[in-house]
Amino acid sequence: MTFILATAPGRPLAVNSSSKAAPDTRPSDAAQSLLTAETAFSFARLALTCVGTEYPNKPDHVITGADDVRSPRTMHPAFYGCFDWHSAVHGHWMLVRILRLFPDLPESREIRAALDKNITAENIAIEIAYLERPTSKSFERTYGWAWFLKLAEELERWNDPDAKRWATSLAPLARAIAVRYSDFLPRQTYPIRTGVHPNTAFGLAFALDYADALGDSALRDMLVERALTYFASDKNCPAEWEPGGEDFFSPCLIEADLMRRVLDAEHFAEWFHDFLPDIAVGRPARLLSPATVADRTDPKIVHLDGLNLSRAWCMAGIASALPPDDATRDRLISAAREHANDALAHVASGHYEGEHWLASFAVYALSRLDR
Repeated sequence: MTFILATAPGRPLAVNSSSKAAPDTRPSDAAQSLLTAETAFSFARLALTCVGTEYPNKPDHVITGADDVRSPRTMHPAFYGCFDWHSAVHGHWMLVRILRLFPDLPESREIRAALDKNITAENIAIEIAYLERPTSKSFERTYGWAWFLKLAEELERWNDPDAKRWATSLAPLARAIAVRYSDFLPRQTYPIRTGVHPNTAFGLAFALDYADALGDSALRDMLVERALTYFASDKNCPAEWEPGGEDFFSPCLIEADLMRRVLDAEHFAEWFHDFLPDIAVGRPARLLSPATVADRTDPKIVHLDGLNLSRAWCMAGIASALPPDDATRDRLISAAREHANDALAHVASGHYEGEHWLASFAVYALSRLDR
C-alpha cells in the first residue's frame, strides 16, 4: 500500500481568542479512501478483543492498604481492558472512529454493544471516584488524560443518537480531566520531553483539539499559554539523538505537531525551520528513517512500531501546516509514507504486547494521511 500526504494547507490555530477552529480529526472522504473497510475490520477486531480482556493487566495503582487491592474491572469498570487504562481508552476511541467512518461495517452492532456496556453513567461515576483518590493525583497524567479527551472529542463531533448518549455519560469525566489540566500545567515549571507517556507536548496537543471541539476558550487559552511558555523559544532540536530504545513518540516531531496547532502559518514555518533546520536536506537521517523493531514480543521494544506511526502522523500534520512551496514538505511527505508503510505491516503481529494498542495509533495516523 502506498501513502501520499494531503497537500491542502493545514488549519492555522493562531494565538488568538478563537476557540472554534476547524476540526483537526474530522472524518473525510480522503480518510475513508485510505482507511478501507477491510483494514477497519481488522483493526476493529483487535480493539473488540482487547477492550473486554481484563488480564493480563498493568494497573497504574497506588496501594495504601489491604482494601486497595482490587481487580482492574472493579477499579475501572469502563476502561479495564487492553492491558492498561490508557490503552483501553484509546481502544474505545478507535472503535468510535471506525464506527463513524464505516457505519455499515459488519461489526457495527458488536461495536455499539461494547460501547454501550462500558460507557455508562454508572461506570464513569466510578472512574471519577477513582480519579479523586488522593493517591491518584498523577494517575495517567497526561497521556491517558489526552486520549480520554480525544475520545470525548470524537463523540462530540458525531451526530449520532448513540454517540450523544455516550458523550453525555463521558462528559463528567472529561470535565474532571480538563480541570486537572488547568490545575496541573500552571504548576509544571518545565516540560517533559520524553518519548513515552508523560510527554508534555502530546498531552497539550490532544487537549487543544478537545478544547476547540467543545469551544472551551478558557482551557484553550491556558493550553496555548503553556505551549508558548514551554516551547516557543526552542531551536535546533537534538533530533540526531532519536530514537530512544523504547520511544513511541519523537520528542522533536511531537513538539512541532503541537506548535502547528498554536502558531499561525507564517510564524509556525519560521519556528519550525529554526527548530529542525536541516530537514529539507535530509538530516538527521535517523529522524527521517523508520526505526528498527528487533523484537515484537518485547513490550518496550515494540513501542518503536508506535513511534513509526506517530512520526507519520506528526510529519503529515507538520507538512500540512507549511507553505505549498516549502521544500521541507516533500521531505516530510516521503518520510511519512515510508514510516506508515513500515509500521502498518506489523500492527497485527500476533503478539498482545503490540496488538493491544498499535491499531489505535494506526487509525490516528491514517486520519492524518491521504492517498
